[in-house]
Amino acid sequence: MKLPGLDVMRMVPERSRVPQANIPQTLAERERLRAIVARYVAERRERLVPPLVLEELRTHADRVATVAGIDPGYRDYAGVLLNNEVWREALAAIPYDRRLLLLPKCLRVEDKCPAPFDEFGLLCKQCGLCTIQDLQNEAERLGYAVLVAEGSAIVMSLIQTGKIDAIVGVSCLSVLERAFPYMEAAAVPGVAIPLLQDDCKDTTVDLDWVWDVIHASSDDRTRRLDLDGLRCEVEGWFEPATLDRLLGGPPSGPADRVARAWLTRAGKRWRPFLAACAFKAWQDDPSAPLPDAIKRVAVAVECFHKASLVHDDIEDGDATRYGEQALHVEHGVPVALNAGDLLIGEGYRLLAECDAPPAVRAALVRIAAEGHRQLCLGQGAELDWAHHPRVLGAAEVLEIFRRKTSPAFEVALRLGAALAGAPDDVHETLTRYSDALGVAYQIRDDIEDLDAADAPNGVQAMRPSLPLALACERATGTAKARLQQAWLTGHPADVETLRRLVLESGAADRCRMLVELYKEQAIQTLPELQNASVKGLLRRVVGKIFRVEIQGWCSEFEARNAAGGAVGAAAAG
Repeated sequence: MKLPGLDVMRMVPERSRVPQANIPQTLAERERLRAIVARYVAERRERLVPPLVLEELRTHADRVATVAGIDPGYRDYAGVLLNNEVWREALAAIPYDRRLLLLPKCLRVEDKCPAPFDEFGLLCKQCGLCTIQDLQNEAERLGYAVLVAEGSAIVMSLIQTGKIDAIVGVSCLSVLERAFPYMEAAAVPGVAIPLLQDDCKDTTVDLDWVWDVIHASSDDRTRRLDLDGLRCEVEGWFEPATLDRLLGGPPSGPADRVARAWLTRAGKRWRPFLAACAFKAWQDDPSAPLPDAIKRVAVAVECFHKASLVHDDIEDGDATRYGEQALHVEHGVPVALNAGDLLIGEGYRLLAECDAPPAVRAALVRIAAEGHRQLCLGQGAELDWAHHPRVLGAAEVLEIFRRKTSPAFEVALRLGAALAGAPDDVHETLTRYSDALGVAYQIRDDIEDLDAADAPNGVQAMRPSLPLALACERATGTAKARLQQAWLTGHPADVETLRRLVLESGAADRCRMLVELYKEQAIQTLPELQNASVKGLLRRVVGKIFRVEIQGWCSEFEARNAAGGAVGAAAAG
């Protein structure tokens, strides 16, 4: 099995990133502002008629800043979001072959890039060192015209040809700003996506944002689906009163009470959320209320997940879960094992009794059983290593992840799709998508665990850990010997020293690159799908699970803004 990223890495030089003072500094603040902008535009859709001129953007951006209760200095960023939101529906209605994707040359790895330039910009050589290749290939596959260039003159000349009806621009705000007057004058829909850092060399961009925008299509019925609202709705299914109704009544005894209390315990609820997403993707009206059948399927998915956590904690000897006592520590191993087994039984009962034709119910049970088996095989491989410790390579750890974590994502998506009546040929694609998504998710957990001093992690507990495996492969001399000894004994003598060796090896950075590569692998399965709603939704799910922090914008814009020379970055886009 060839695993991406282990032999070829797209290495972008590490650069310092200075936070931009003109945007909210935390992800939560930015997400809140985007939600406020979307609601603001929706409530004024009849009055906010594009193209908005600069003064209109400034006026409305000021109002958004007031409504949001944010620093007026964030007006420029709010203006970018406003302009994007106003044009969003118009962009989605324009065929791909009438759109232009404008990328900046500073996305390349400047010192290693072999691409030459002509009068239209950079001619990508498909070397794979940067994100230009992926974005250009996908956009051109859809039908876009793509330019890797900067400057308002090129944009103006393309608009004047009459062959471009919409522009997606990726750049620093200063360049996007200069193109704005031409787009406004031609009434061309435009969406601006800022770069992620304050420099004009070896820059990066929020790939999830770019992919969402370039794939936007009026054929995608789920495009307007509020994923955050759906997550909140799914969370509500696990409130005690709602859960009792979906499970058929109140707890029937002490074992049932323990199991249900554990089911309501904290968690991200990604798996039941995925089941609900997959079901909605195949509905003619994605805004229609969800039936109890999918709610019960989603609860079944969480039953399986929560049961696996009970058993994992016992098998791995972990004393905490969600920052509290693990179930076996709180109630004892026998009670915890019984609660886990009860949850598995509840999951299968919910699938077998849901309101669906007999053939569909049989398919649901089969999908769950296949996933259950794969998960146990993955956990079995980990347990075998625990009893016979040896140095594991990165490929071996990734295979454990694929068998232990990915099946839960696959089961959730396939159950939702099967209940909705999705065609059989979709399931193979969902399996490949889930394989990559699950591995990326587990790698990210390993990275987060590496920095968590208050919870057991792969290094402290000496479980198969990708950072540890990569560190062992990369280390030399004494460091390698200490890492190998930790693998072989299964008991690190000095956890903090081991953690330091892992960090010094650069394994965490390598893991972050692998997360991006596996996310990309998941995305690359989507062109096989013929349903625009399903493609759009699964693409959005990747962006929802894996958030990207915006670090800042172009230093050229920063300098002009600091000097008082900015003329309204809100116009960018």
